[in-house]
Amino acid sequence: MEVRASTRNIGISAKKLRLLADAVRGRRVEEALQTLRYLPSPSARPLAKVIQAAAANAENNYQLPGEGLRLVKLWVDEGPTLKRIRAKARGRAGPILKRSCRITAVVSEEDEGGA
Repeated sequence: MEVRASTRNIGISAKKLRLLADAVRGRRVEEALQTLRYLPSPSARPLAKVIQAAAANAENNYQLPGEGLRLVKLWVDEGPTLKRIRAKARGRAGPILKRSCRITAVVSEEDEGGA
């Protein structure tokens, strides 16, 4: 059974979070959280929170064992972009794009015969 958790409007660009998501996708939940804990990027914290939330949903809502969960899907989509203006030389204006993203994590039970 697949259980999901998601979050929206994280104030980090999707491009930065996708690098971290690629590093932990497909791993066991404990292993993924351990990897994110020791990464130097501060962007790893919201990603870890979503993975923990998906694991907690599986344990509390569906009574799945916590130690047998695997992160089967993890994707990061672009969220709304705040558009601001910065003054430039000669009376011109330059755009400032404050990007955000949405994170979705799906966990499932590991197969007995599989990895």
